[in-house]
Amino acid sequence: MGAMDELIDSSVVTELRSILMGSGPGVDLPTLERSRPSLDGERLRQRVDIVRDALLQDLPAGCSSVERIFLEALDDPRFTGWMLWPVSEVVTGRALQSGALADFDAALAVLSRLTVRLTGEFAIRDLIAARPERAIATMQSWTNHHDHNVRRLATEGSRAYLPWAKRVPWLVANPAATQGILDATYQDDADYVRRSAANHLNDLSRIDPLLVVATARRWSGNPDATTARVIRHGLRTLVKQGNPEALALLGYSGGRLVVMEPRILHPAIAWDGTVEFTAEIENKGSQPATAAIDYSIGFQRFNGTVSAKTFKLTSRRIAPGETVTVSKKHSFRPITTRTYYPGQHYVVVQANGIASVPANFVVNKKEPG
Repeated sequence: MGAMDELIDSSVVTELRSILMGSGPGVDLPTLERSRPSLDGERLRQRVDIVRDALLQDLPAGCSSVERIFLEALDDPRFTGWMLWPVSEVVTGRALQSGALADFDAALAVLSRLTVRLTGEFAIRDLIAARPERAIATMQSWTNHHDHNVRRLATEGSRAYLPWAKRVPWLVANPAATQGILDATYQDDADYVRRSAANHLNDLSRIDPLLVVATARRWSGNPDATTARVIRHGLRTLVKQGNPEALALLGYSGGRLVVMEPRILHPAIAWDGTVEFTAEIENKGSQPATAAIDYSIGFQRFNGTVSAKTFKLTSRRIAPGETVTVSKKHSFRPITTRTYYPGQHYVVVQANGIASVPANFVVNKKEPG
């Protein structure tokens, strides 16, 4: 089990039970208490489901009584952190079970209260899927909320490809539906919200690049001190793909670049070692080039296939006829967001989307012990 899985453990459930039992008379929660041993060995998503289902069984029927218990629990400063994830899913589950519009709207309102203690971005996905237009309209109104956590719930909860979250096909099929939310938040006072808006825009690159570029171009016509950074972050995938419109919008130029095959210092590296490489980039054009330079690692996967991941390297101004050399060290030390496998990998370097041929290297097996 990883560290993330332990965010909801037996002690968290014990504390949650204590908080909720103190928020209203007659709240006992025996199923929640019995659920604690079943958390062992489960991943975080499964732990959320176990706690949610226990709460649904223990708490009073209907929506309003459950919402009252949770809102009263907000008076307890311990009612915070990851215990709020299953709590928020109880709110949405009860509302969808009811089917009443009043309960749907009340659930959205409760999520906007709970999100101050822990983001409601995961739970809100079920509400969006059930009544997308109604949910998005409410989330649009949150872009003017005084609390930046609520404003971020609008931008993050409506992302097309929100990490860890359930997919909402309607958001993928209607990429323009959240434009109002993005236009209202890209210049938000809080960097937390602006970064979410940029990530949201970047998600849309996978669906409608023309819409993304048009949005970024519109924002660039009405900039503040933070707009350029938001646009760069929102266009990062299109830049890595060499999208001409995105590159031009960010000031990158030069279509006659040649990227040589990377030179790898050591063709075989240790299990937790570092691959080091250099690459030369030549401007064969008659005008200076401004190049966005990235590199991709082709990672071995568990099934023997190779999957590439692109990383930002640098930006360079390259004169006509000039050749520049770039270098990079990429570590294979264990991280929580990627699992490594031994075998052949590759490096590709690209400038303004113009890619080198791959250079292969091997990651050796982990030594026993």
